[in-house]
Amino acid sequence: MPEPLVPSGATSRQHQGSSGEGRRIAMAAAPFLKHWRTTFERVEKFVSPIYFTDCNLRGRLFGDSCSVTLSSFLTPERLPYEKAVQQNFSPAQVGDSFGPTWWTCWFRVELVIPEVWVGQEVHLCWESDGESLVWRDGEPVQGLTKEGEKTSYVLSERLRASDPRSLTLYVEVACNGLLGAGKGSMIAAPDPEKMFQLSQAKLAVFHRDVHSLLVDLELLLGVAKGLGEDSQRSFQALHTANQMVNICDPAQPETYPAAKALASKFFGQHGGESQHTIHAMGHCHIDTAWLWPFKETVRKCARSWSTAVTLMEQNTDFIFACSQAQQLEWVKSQYPGLHARLQEFACRGQFVPVGGTWVEMDGNLPSGEAMVRQFLQGQNFFLQEFGKMCSEFWLPDTFGYSAQLPQIMQGCGIKRFLTQKLSWNLVNSFPHHTFFWEGLDGSRVLVHFPPGDSYGMQGSVEEVLKTVTNNRDKGRTNHSGFLFGFGDGGGGPTQTMLDRLKRLSNTDGLPRVQLSSPGQLFTALERDSGQLCTWVGELFLELHNGTYTTHAQLKKGNRECEQILHDVEVLSSLALARSAQFLYPAAQLQHLWRLLLLNQFHDVVTGSCIQLVAEDAMNYYEDIRSHGNPLLSAAAAALCAGEPGPKGLLIINTLPWKRTEVLALPKPCGAHSLGLVPSPGDSAKYWLRSCSHPYFTAAPPPPAACVCDAGGKTLPSKTDGSVTLDNGIIRVRLDPTGCLTSLVLVASGREAIAEGALGNQFVLFDDVPLYWDAWDVMDYHLETRKPVLGQAGTLAVGTEGGLRGSAWFLLQISPNSRLSQEVVLDVGCPYVRFHTEVHWHEAHKFLKVEFPARIRSPQATYEIQFGHLQRPTHNNTSWDWARYEVWAHRWIDLSECDFGLALLNNCKYGASVRGNVLSLSLLRAPKAPDATADMGRHEFTYALMPHKGSFQEAGVIHAAYNLNFPLLALPAPGPAPDTTWSAFSVSSPAVVLETIKQAERCHQHRTLVLRLYEAHGSHVDCWLHTSLPVQEATLCDLLEQRDPTGHLSLQDNRLKLTFSPFQVRSLLLVLQSPPN
Repeated sequence: MPEPLVPSGATSRQHQGSSGEGRRIAMAAAPFLKHWRTTFERVEKFVSPIYFTDCNLRGRLFGDSCSVTLSSFLTPERLPYEKAVQQNFSPAQVGDSFGPTWWTCWFRVELVIPEVWVGQEVHLCWESDGESLVWRDGEPVQGLTKEGEKTSYVLSERLRASDPRSLTLYVEVACNGLLGAGKGSMIAAPDPEKMFQLSQAKLAVFHRDVHSLLVDLELLLGVAKGLGEDSQRSFQALHTANQMVNICDPAQPETYPAAKALASKFFGQHGGESQHTIHAMGHCHIDTAWLWPFKETVRKCARSWSTAVTLMEQNTDFIFACSQAQQLEWVKSQYPGLHARLQEFACRGQFVPVGGTWVEMDGNLPSGEAMVRQFLQGQNFFLQEFGKMCSEFWLPDTFGYSAQLPQIMQGCGIKRFLTQKLSWNLVNSFPHHTFFWEGLDGSRVLVHFPPGDSYGMQGSVEEVLKTVTNNRDKGRTNHSGFLFGFGDGGGGPTQTMLDRLKRLSNTDGLPRVQLSSPGQLFTALERDSGQLCTWVGELFLELHNGTYTTHAQLKKGNRECEQILHDVEVLSSLALARSAQFLYPAAQLQHLWRLLLLNQFHDVVTGSCIQLVAEDAMNYYEDIRSHGNPLLSAAAAALCAGEPGPKGLLIINTLPWKRTEVLALPKPCGAHSLGLVPSPGDSAKYWLRSCSHPYFTAAPPPPAACVCDAGGKTLPSKTDGSVTLDNGIIRVRLDPTGCLTSLVLVASGREAIAEGALGNQFVLFDDVPLYWDAWDVMDYHLETRKPVLGQAGTLAVGTEGGLRGSAWFLLQISPNSRLSQEVVLDVGCPYVRFHTEVHWHEAHKFLKVEFPARIRSPQATYEIQFGHLQRPTHNNTSWDWARYEVWAHRWIDLSECDFGLALLNNCKYGASVRGNVLSLSLLRAPKAPDATADMGRHEFTYALMPHKGSFQEAGVIHAAYNLNFPLLALPAPGPAPDTTWSAFSVSSPAVVLETIKQAERCHQHRTLVLRLYEAHGSHVDCWLHTSLPVQEATLCDLLEQRDPTGHLSLQDNRLKLTFSPFQVRSLLLVLQSPPN
C-alpha cells in the first residue's frame, strides 16, 4: 500500500494565523469528501494564466520589473547583423506598430538592471506578434515567439554583484508569425498589408521556484485527467495537487518547499520493470519553405537553433535531433558562430544530425536519381561538417513514401527510418507503429512511427499516455519515440518541456520517459525486433493527393531540370573521356543539383506553398536551364574538338538504346524543317553523330505517316469532319471535335478504345476539399464529373504526311478557360502524341483527360522511381477505394494477357485507372495558400501507346524515356565527328543505364559513376558494352563508396552484370587518360 502523500508534519498555510484561527483551520484540515470536478477546476484556476492571476500562483511567476529604452528602424530587407546595427535607430516604445508582412523591424534594447536584483534570476520579457531573434555581443542567442511559448530571454540565472548592470541587446523582429501571415486562416494567402505590434518589452525578476511548482501542478492535473476517475493513481494525483494548493500561499514563498515536497514524493513513486519506455528527443521541424519564403527559413533556423544551443548548455542530458543539410549550410554561411556551436555540441553527442538528405524531400515526385542525390549531397555534407554520416532517414512530414525508398536508403548506408505522416490517413488506420518495410526490390529497413502521431509534442501527460495507448505494436516492442518541440515554422523545445519530461522519468502509473537520441531508440527497437511485422510496397498516404497535380509549372520545371542535369552529366562525362583538356564542371553541377534538390522539398514541388515560394522555385528552375544549356554546349564543343567531319549539327542520343526519330532541324534562315534521324548500328547505344547540310527533309519509304479521311483515302478529301492518322504501326481516328474514336494497332487490327466510348475526353470536376486546399482532392469530386464538349468543325489538319501527320483543334473549357491541341503521329513512332496548350483561369476546378480502354484487368501498372508497381482498378476494400487518385512518373499501363494501352507524359504526376478508364490529371485551381496557383498558360504533352503483349516486351518503358529525353540537336562549334561514336550500350532491354557522371571524390576526377537498374521486374544477366578507355571497374554503393568485393573484369570492352528485380547497381569506372 503506498505511503500517505501528505507528510505527517505538514500543515496548511492557514495554520500560521492566531490560535483561534488555527482552531478553525484544524477543523478545515479534517478529511472532506471531494467532488472531482470542483477539485480539478480549483487546481486549474490556481495555475491559470487567465483567471485569478491577481491571487493565484501563475501571477507570481515574475516579480519586480523595470522598463527598458527602445529604438528601432524598419527595412524591407533581411539585413545581416553587422549592417543592421549601423543603421539609424529612432526612439520606440511598447505598443508601436510596424510592418507590413515580410519586412523586418530591428530594435536596440538598452537596459539597466537594478542593484537590488543581485542574487535573482533576471529576464528580458518580450512579446510581439512577429518572430524575434535576440542578438548579444554580435551573436544570435535566442528566438522569441509567443506562438512558440518563448517570451523571455534569460539575462542572468543568478545576478552576481560583479555582473555589468548596463547592457545593449538587439532584437530582430520578422514581420510574420511562426506559421506565416495568412489572411484570416493559417493556410490562406499571406496578408501583404498586415501590421505587427510590440506588446511587451521589460526587465523582470523570474521566480524559478514558482515555475517549478507550476510544472508539478500541471503534470498532476494531466495524470488525474489522463488516468481517469477509475484509477487509484488518478485520485492520488488530484488529491496531491489539492493539498499543494492548500499548503502553498502564492504571496508567501516560504510555503513553496512544503508544496514542492508533496509533488516530489508523488513523482518519486516509481513504476514496475515492465513499464513502456518512451525515448524523448528534442526536435524542431522547420519547413524549408511553405507559408513563408526560403529566405525567412534561414532566420527561422537561427532563431530555433540558437535557442536549442542555450538549452543544451543548461541541460547536459538534452539531445537535439536536426535534419536537412541545406538548412545547416545556410546557417554555416550566414551565422558561422552558431554553426561552430552546433559542431561543438555534435562532438558532445547532444546535437545529432539526422536524415542524411539535402532537404526533407517529397517522397513521391522526385526521380530515383534525384532521391539518390538527396542522400549523396546530404550525407557528404554531414560527413564534412560533423564528422559522420547519418544512420537514420528522417522524413516526418511528407505526403507518402515510394516503394523504392528502402533500397535507396540501404544503398546510402541507412537501415532505419522515422516518420509519422501516415497517421493522417483519411480512410484506413495504418496497422503498425514499429515494423520492417520491404521495398520494391526486397530491401528491408526498420521503421518507427512515434505512436503519439506527432513531431511537435510538448511533454504533457496526455501525450505521454497517448504514446502508450495508441501504440499498435503492443507486445512486439516496448519502446517508442517521442519528438518534442514546436515545429513546422520552427521554434523547437522549451525549458518547460524539458522540465515536464524530467519529472516523468519514472513515475508510477505512467510509462518511463528518458531523454534519448534516435540512435538509442532504434538500438532498443532492434533488440526487440524478432516479433515485428513486415509491410511490403509503398507507404501510400490517404490524403494530400492533390499535391500530385497542384502548381503544374513546378512539376514541369522539376521534370525538365531532372532531364537537363541528366544530359549535362552524360555529355560532360563523355567529353571527359575523350578530351584531356576538358574540365568536368563538378562545382557548377553541384550548385545546380542543390537548387533542384531544394525545390524538391515536400511543400515546394508539391505546390502546397505560397506564391513567393513558387516564384522563387521557378527562378531556380530558370537558373538550372540558363546555366545547364551552356554546360551542354561546352561539352559538345569538347566532343567536337579535333574532329575531321563537316560543320553542322551534333545529334546526340543520351539514352542507351537505338532510336529513330523525327526532329525539327533548324535551317540557316531561322525556320525549321523535319528530319528523320536514325540511330545507327544494331545495338542499344549512347551515341553522337554529325548532321551536315542538306537536312533530312525527304519522306522515307513507306510506310510513312499520313493523314487520311474516314474512308482511308489520303487527304485533302474529307467526308464527315473526322481525321485519321496512320503510320503503319498505329491508326488514330479523331472525331470532328478532337476526341479519339479509334486507336488500332495495325499489325493485329486490335482496337484499343472501348466500344462506343471516346478517348482524349477532357473532363472537369468540382474540386472543393474539406480544408487543405492545395493539398487535397477528395473522393467526392468524382461525383461531379462533367465532360467538356467540343464543337464540331474545330478539327483541322496540321501536317498532311510524310515524316509527320497531325491535326489540331480548339476547345472552350469554360467561359474563362480554353485549350488547343495538336495530335501528332510520326513515322516509325509507336505512340500518338497530344501537344496541349491550356489557358486556365478557374476556381476550385480539376481538369483531367480520360481514355476508356477496350481492356479488362484488376490492376494497372504505374512507373515509380527505378521501377513500377501495380495498383487495383477496383474498389473491393477500403484500401483500394482510398487510392482513387494516385501518382506515377512517366507512364501508366493497363494490360490484358496479350494486349495493353500505355499513357505516357512529359511532366504530369497525378493519375488513376478505375475500371477500364485511364485518367491523367492535368490542372487544379486551389486558392490557398497561393491564390494564383495554376492560373495562366500551360504547355504539356502526353501520348498514347497501344501494344501487343506485355508493356515490358512492347518497349513502353523505352518509349516513355524517349518522350522525356528527345534527341539533342546541338550546333557544332566546329567540325563534328564524321562517323558515329557510341559510348555505352546494354545487352538487355530490361536494364536501364540511368546515370553517367563523374565521381564526387576530388581524387577521382577521372572516374565515372554509372547507375543502372532492372526495369522489368526480372532476374537478368547482361553485358554492359563501352568504347571508353576503362582502366578499372568496380561496384560501389549509392554514395560512391567502393565495394571491397565488387571488382569487375573487363572482357572485350564488356562488363558482365547480374540484376534481381528492380535492383539498382552503381559502378565506378576509372578511365585511362586520353591522348592530348
